[in-house]
Amino acid sequence: SHQARAAAVLPLSSWTTTARAWWLLRWAGVADVTLLDGALGAWRAAGLPLETGEPVPREPGDAVLTGGHLPVVNADEAAALARRGTLLDARAAERYRGEREPVDPRAGHVPGARSAPTGENLASDGTFLPPDALRARFAALGADGSSPIGVYCGSGVTAAHQIAALALAGTDAALFPGSWSAWSADPARPAATGHRPG
Repeated sequence: SHQARAAAVLPLSSWTTTARAWWLLRWAGVADVTLLDGALGAWRAAGLPLETGEPVPREPGDAVLTGGHLPVVNADEAAALARRGTLLDARAAERYRGEREPVDPRAGHVPGARSAPTGENLASDGTFLPPDALRARFAALGADGSSPIGVYCGSGVTAAHQIAALALAGTDAALFPGSWSAWSADPARPAATGHRPG
């Protein structure tokens, strides 16, 4: 057996779940993971070839995956990041403000977190903004790499897209895998509402 070295992640529909696969493979130790920017539509728009017909099965590999190759934070560490670093909330702005919560038991955000909707990482054609534009976006949010950065969303999926955008901008960030679902399920944890970090 050997350590997996490379993988490609092809988004067919959801960029958020594809980014989570990108993050998970990197977390598991795959060193070189490629994410197709703009999904299959961008591939087709570029006039690149696609195979048709029945897929040819491949022989099972013997790669060994081991977790822990990317940083993660728990709820206490996320709270500390909101105070002493930068904690980004990747959910839609209305969920951050506490105006709408379709999934979790409480609405709002982690006190001190900054609203950074993941959709704002994308151009109108569904591709990532250029690295300079992403750097400017994140710098305006206090996520310029000068202090530790953490990212959460509802359940840790959309936040992976934010981490991919930060990586394109040249900045590392930790994922809070439990995200708002874990935070809001604990009645002892405070929830802020409104447009300010709180």
